[in-house]
Amino acid sequence: MNQIYHVAVTGNDKWEGTKENPFQTISKAAKIAEVGDRVIVHEGTYREWVKPEHKGYSNTKRIVYEAAKGEKVIIKGSEVVKDWTLIEGTVWKAEVDNTVFGDYNPYAEALDGDWLIYPVDYKLHAGDVYLNGKSLYEAADFEELKNPRMRTNGYAAPWTNHPEPLLHPEDSVYQWMAQVGEKTTVIYANFQDQNPNEECIEINVRKCCFYPEKTGVDYITVRGFEIAQAACPWAPPTADQPGMLGPHWAKGWIIEDNILHDAKCSAISLGKEASTGHNLCTRRHRKPGYQYQMEAVFRAKQIGWDKETIGSHIVRNNIIYDCGQNGIVGHLGCIFSTIENNHIYNIAKKHEYFGYEIAGIKLHAAIDVQIIHNHIHNCSLGTWLDWQAQGTRVSKNLYHANDRDFFIEVTHGPCMVDHNIFASEYSFDNVAEGTAYIHNLCCGTMRKEACLDRATPYHFPHSTDVAGVSLVYSGDDRIYQNIFLGGQTT
Repeated sequence: MNQIYHVAVTGNDKWEGTKENPFQTISKAAKIAEVGDRVIVHEGTYREWVKPEHKGYSNTKRIVYEAAKGEKVIIKGSEVVKDWTLIEGTVWKAEVDNTVFGDYNPYAEALDGDWLIYPVDYKLHAGDVYLNGKSLYEAADFEELKNPRMRTNGYAAPWTNHPEPLLHPEDSVYQWMAQVGEKTTVIYANFQDQNPNEECIEINVRKCCFYPEKTGVDYITVRGFEIAQAACPWAPPTADQPGMLGPHWAKGWIIEDNILHDAKCSAISLGKEASTGHNLCTRRHRKPGYQYQMEAVFRAKQIGWDKETIGSHIVRNNIIYDCGQNGIVGHLGCIFSTIENNHIYNIAKKHEYFGYEIAGIKLHAAIDVQIIHNHIHNCSLGTWLDWQAQGTRVSKNLYHANDRDFFIEVTHGPCMVDHNIFASEYSFDNVAEGTAYIHNLCCGTMRKEACLDRATPYHFPHSTDVAGVSLVYSGDDRIYQNIFLGGQTT
């Protein structure tokens, strides 16, 4: 018999999980919920990493986690820090016991990995500090922390030849840094004219907020939550790709009607797992990154990467904003998925770091993925389809106020880009072939190039089976009934 479990901040994990006697944590329900069960979470803030233990069996036999109707439920990867001491000027410090972090201290975890390019002269970390919900900037050293300069432009893709301005440069003088010791971590922060003992100060402490620790947890629904402030790491396609929320190499998740914000890197991950390769280029320097990425495709096939086992997720009606790397990311695990009716904005607009994996939506191997009717704006890059965008459709999306709207790279098609509005000054980069551009409104710069320095795979139709590999010679595109306004080609 299917069960309905209730969770409330006033509950107790030793109770039965009924409406009258609810659990206190979502994690308690996640340990016992089985196929067909529902977990209803009531209003409040839950500071935990939910790791679903059991999977559903099909679209009609799934496990549902949802916020109670009409109630505001927040899952946070952060903890509140109090008892700040003023040490110099407007710089304060607080000491945090390392037991708060468990086996993952984000202030000891550098943002690092394949395809991460800037900054080059110092390391950023997965940690973050929030003043009344707003993310601060990490200082390079104590001198910068004491005397921060306002930043106006950030790191940008080198080939664009134009700066990318910060959306809110005035925020860049609010900075933090950390010193990690054996038993405690000291957080230093420049709050300017704010007294942290009179404000809400939070620091992120958990890698994820809703993400299985193991792979293969299929057919889960996550609905109606606000999820925020996770210390998730840099997520390139050649590494494990944890996000603040995601299925972790599974099938058939539905992620809908959520508000997601302030992931250090990626809010939703539909990406790969670690066994197919984890930052091997950065760690070993034996082969170029694209070669390790090619190997990841074949390793994935060995562990069951196909339509029957992986992907077919639905990500819809979510609001995603203020994340450092992506709103939605995914290599391999995103196949046959639908991403629709999402509002994605302010992605990578702090411009603290840059790598070749940053966009509102950044997908590799988006085989038969449908990206439809999304509103994407004020991002460093709106959507980036990289490698194996085959059978992919990008349709009826609105892009505006982005540094760049759309990028399709080293893929052979067929792919369709139709009925979109590209309203930013830089419409798209086309470093691919075999794409149909139909009924789009393009208001900005366009760039078209071949790529003859690396080959990428193509597949049999509607399949993950590899049919061959090829360089990208450019061309073989179909351009019908588009309207081009302004801008320039490069």
